Amino acid sequence: MNQAVLESKKNVVTEISDKFKNSGSTVVAEYRGLSVAEVTELRRKLREENVEMKVYKNTLASLAADAADLGDLKDVLTGPNALVFGQDETAASRVLAQFAKKHKALILKGGIVEGKVVNVETINELSKLPNREGMLSMLLSVLQAPVAQFARAVNAVAEAKPADGAPAEAAAPAEETKPAEEAAA
Repeated sequence: MNQAVLESKKNVVTEISDKFKNSGSTVVAEYRGLSVAEVTELRRKLREENVEMKVYKNTLASLAADAADLGDLKDVLTGPNALVFGQDETAASRVLAQFAKKHKALILKGGIVEGKVVNVETINELSKLPNREGMLSMLLSVLQAPVAQFARAVNAVAEAKPADGAPAEAAAPAEETKPAEEAAA
């Protein structure tokens, strides 16, 4: 084999291995049966979420999986596969799962999340989670809830007090006794 070709393949293996290690998640999907227009649409949706889709030879991807200590990934590297790399742990799974619902030809096979090889069921579970911004807003609402409840309670107590500063219970009986005294006179 030509030395330049061999060097080129080593560079591709290193590139894939680095992407496996540095991505928040990687999903392996079989794209056989998708038209060019459908693949273009999928790539556009992935780009919107800052996710990259690449097609590599399975032998090179297998070598990269070994280099990254992810040998279990080789089990799903059969057939025409696309490797989808996302910085976010959920973005790649979410976009691919939504696309696969509409296009049955796209088959999710498995992937890597946080440096561990996961099966397709885990990928499908991750696809149901919101993106980073959605998770942060959920966290913020959970953190704000006690403060908002406290503010409403303080406001309710402040509105319940009469204007002269006397307790609400003391003011009510005094008003009731006046009409009774006037009626007796």
